[in-house]
Amino acid sequence: MVPTGETSLRQVTIKVASTRVKDATTGNYTDARAPALSYETFTISIPPTHKATQIEWPESKPNPQTSFVVTDRKTLPNLAMSGGRTSSGHRVTGKRDILIFVHGYNYTFAESLFRLAQVAVDGNLQEVPILFAWPSAASALGYVADKDAVTYSRDDLVELLVELAADPAVGNITLFGHSMGGWLVTEALRQLRLSGQDKVIDRIDNVVLAAPDIDIDVFYRQFQTIGMLTPPMTLLVSPDDRALRLSDWLAGSRGRVGTADATDPRVQTLAAANGVRVIDISKVDALDASNHNRFAALMKVLPRAPKSLLPSIAHAGTFILEPISATLVASPR
Repeated sequence: MVPTGETSLRQVTIKVASTRVKDATTGNYTDARAPALSYETFTISIPPTHKATQIEWPESKPNPQTSFVVTDRKTLPNLAMSGGRTSSGHRVTGKRDILIFVHGYNYTFAESLFRLAQVAVDGNLQEVPILFAWPSAASALGYVADKDAVTYSRDDLVELLVELAADPAVGNITLFGHSMGGWLVTEALRQLRLSGQDKVIDRIDNVVLAAPDIDIDVFYRQFQTIGMLTPPMTLLVSPDDRALRLSDWLAGSRGRVGTADATDPRVQTLAAANGVRVIDISKVDALDASNHNRFAALMKVLPRAPKSLLPSIAHAGTFILEPISATLVASPR
């Protein structure tokens, strides 16, 4: 870790709940599966040269002037919001809104940590960012292993949601799942409903699934159990998502939720009938050839959008995000 010593550097503090095992020598998180959740807080400095949507990766010797750098980390007994401090050292008082990010398939711990830091800084998030880091194999060939790893971590995400929902210092809760992390989010919500923990679900103010890697039929059955949410669950989709096309092929040509076509009358009917908000973000610039990480590029759009953009669309339905005007347009029928 490298101290910044530079007042010009931006910093973001991220709380972490992880089911990854930490290497006893280096302290680095591995892809081994831990028997219980562990908690930490990380402070990451963002270089003055940072470009929106990008992660400036450190080279052999981390330089906070040119790259993301972890400047501090501390082990925590839990993720309680009370008694905490801001990045400037002031004691936190009152309730704190939080955003829980559940990363997707083929992520290292560092990638998930830095991606959340990028989103928090570019989006100027006011919520406390929390990373739920499950033990992805971080390999393009590790799809099946990752599917098992998210299943392994399901009870732990439920445990985290129960604890945070009961914390009197927690305000609004946003639960954000990307890719295979979207499957983990819906499974956790389903488990909460089946176990009669409706009050925990009621404490979650927004559920957003970005490029969800979920079989369409499986999602429909999950949602039958979860039920309609208020406000509606939001699905960020891109019909041209190449990573999900590969997932579709690996699953035997079973369609994925994240490639839903918002202009398809069948999708529109299902969204309205089941209380889901589907937003096509395929006009947002992709970060790479896979078109799978557009959610991170949304941070260039949202600062220009009205603060009431999503809350004002309280009803379910299908929409297309126009990035230039930063507005949502009802998808054509």
